[in-house]
Amino acid sequence: MSTIQAEAKIFNIGSLTLLRLPQEASAQLPSRGMTMVVGTLNEYQFQAALEPDGKGSHWLHVDEKMLKATKASVGDFVTLAVEPSEVWPDPELPEDLRYALAADPQVQAVWTDITPMARWDWIRWIRATTHPQTRHRRIEVACSKLKAGKRRPCCFNRTACTVASVSKNGALLEPEVELN
Repeated sequence: MSTIQAEAKIFNIGSLTLLRLPQEASAQLPSRGMTMVVGTLNEYQFQAALEPDGKGSHWLHVDEKMLKATKASVGDFVTLAVEPSEVWPDPELPEDLRYALAADPQVQAVWTDITPMARWDWIRWIRATTHPQTRHRRIEVACSKLKAGKRRPCCFNRTACTVASVSKNGALLEPEVELN
């Protein structure tokens, strides 16, 4: 696949800094769901997951390291060049899920055996709620399903935005600054 290039404006939603790919750039990605990419942001090299925005496009979390390396700030336009990556790094395990997996060797064994992409899906499904009770229940269900040999969450909309702090009903919230 060829390199996808776009210009995008950096903005905040709550405490997160991100950029949304233009629809025409996102349409060139192989999936409407989360896509792992390698690329550059103002020539700064990175590998990251592009999250679906729940509206047919994708967004990128721009962390402090990226902002500093690109000399960019909220409100600036940056140049993005990405290519889908075949390599999915292991996701960072939330502490509550790590404890639940460690509590049952059979569940831990299945978790270790599934692909990193499947692990990302489980974590996305678990984190897609702001309610602690629902999150706890999702971890219990995930462990039960993994123990039963299920390798992916069922009935999970991979095209929804699952970062609860920046989304509502599976769609990315609007930015706090205008994108013009």
